[in-house]
Amino acid sequence: MSYAIVGFGKVGQALAHAFARKNIDVTVASRRPPEALAPQARAIGPTVIAKLLREALEADTIILAVPFGEHREVAKALPSWKGKTVIDAMNALVPPEELDGLLSSAFVAKAFTGAKLVKAFNHLVAATLAADPIVEGGHRVVFLSGDDEDAIGPVMALAKQLGFAPVKLGKLNEGGALVHARGRVWGQLIFQDLFKKEQ
Repeated sequence: MSYAIVGFGKVGQALAHAFARKNIDVTVASRRPPEALAPQARAIGPTVIAKLLREALEADTIILAVPFGEHREVAKALPSWKGKTVIDAMNALVPPEELDGLLSSAFVAKAFTGAKLVKAFNHLVAATLAADPIVEGGHRVVFLSGDDEDAIGPVMALAKQLGFAPVKLGKLNEGGALVHARGRVWGQLIFQDLFKKEQ
């Protein structure tokens, strides 16, 4: 399984730290050229490699960590997203009317035709996401939701590999509602920092 993070701002870098901590290879890309990202990527760790966007999109699993308004530009970079898993780590801090009455992840899914979309890693602030998830005798929780069962399993496995405790919240219109932010409406679980104790 290969991974890429698209977007190399605070959230993208935080996720890159999580991969580097576990020595998992991950490609990073953004609107900026790879050589602009390379020094920061190297500083995070040797398993974090900056590439062109089109090269990064060759990965099996792509984590979207761009500002919400830019996801459609990313979607246009491939003619088809069939066979790809897209992890939506964004928060739609836009007025609800801009989302056609949909939850943010359902709105994002429309742009990525053919992809399996999973909402995950969006409810923790970047500094928390970058920190070691093993804390206070337990693991920091990450919430996941998605409409495709085949995609949720591997994303849960990735979250576990990164040291988090994955908690499945159901489909996008159920669990997604608990962790999404749009306009001034925030789901009950957004920005909650929870721990799961070791059994």
